[in-house]
Amino acid sequence: MNRRIFQTLTWLMWLALPLLALRYWQVWDQLPLRMATHFDINGDANGWMTRDMSLWFALGVTVFLLAVSTAILLVIHSQKTSDAASWSLLAFFYFIVGFVFFGNEKVMGYNLHGTAAALGSSFILVPLAIVIFLAVFLGSNRGEALVSENWIAEETHSSPLLAFVLLLPLLVELWVLSTTSLGAARLPLILICIFLVAVAAFAGSGFRYYFSPAGVEIRTLGYRLRSISASQITSYAIEPWNILRGYGIRGVGRTRAYVWSNKVVHIKTQQGEVFLGHNQPERIMRDLDMITHAGK
Repeated sequence: MNRRIFQTLTWLMWLALPLLALRYWQVWDQLPLRMATHFDINGDANGWMTRDMSLWFALGVTVFLLAVSTAILLVIHSQKTSDAASWSLLAFFYFIVGFVFFGNEKVMGYNLHGTAAALGSSFILVPLAIVIFLAVFLGSNRGEALVSENWIAEETHSSPLLAFVLLLPLLVELWVLSTTSLGAARLPLILICIFLVAVAAFAGSGFRYYFSPAGVEIRTLGYRLRSISASQITSYAIEPWNILRGYGIRGVGRTRAYVWSNKVVHIKTQQGEVFLGHNQPERIMRDLDMITHAGK
């Protein structure tokens, strides 16, 4: 990856700030002193701010997004993440900042000309961008698939409790969806239902670890997430996992975690670090002992 170009493009995102201020300056005298700034699902105004407060709120939201995006991208830059994951994340943040700018344009258009402020079908672009980013992110740094006809061990690490808990808001969303007739309101509800079903399936199925003399393969829902060659493993040990570090697939750069509990096996390799969650991490240690000793 050309890191100079990547870093330059990261800082160029901050041009959104002066562009936003310039946009307000261009129409400042035409904006009403009391602006509509919040809208319901149909695009009808239900919240207002003064013109000055609207400007500072828009700038504040943009600064927050830019600060978070820049911090994450600089970490990615320093950890030498793969080209595909790095550039997809950069593109994703550009999209988010651009979408916020677009939303602010809709607000200004409503106050200047009375045009509709509802995002409409453009709302679907956000989950679509997230899906594209996740597809690229999960597809990077997977390593070569292990060739093995007979796995010597297989472990499953899941969270049925979380999957069950997610069914409760899903039932609520389905009930609301069944009682909502407005087309504009149904789209976000459908997207939320799809998201809850996907996460529940992800947590319920969990991570599956396959061990062979060639190494370890990590999968979820039949998809290969990562392959770790046995020859690349330098050490491994049981460690506690802090809940504040989160669950699911975690980590950026050369570090990746697959965890649903507060116990993990920390594997150090020549290509980075991997954390395998399990309620009985001793089983992972036993399986790792078998494959690392098999190569000696």
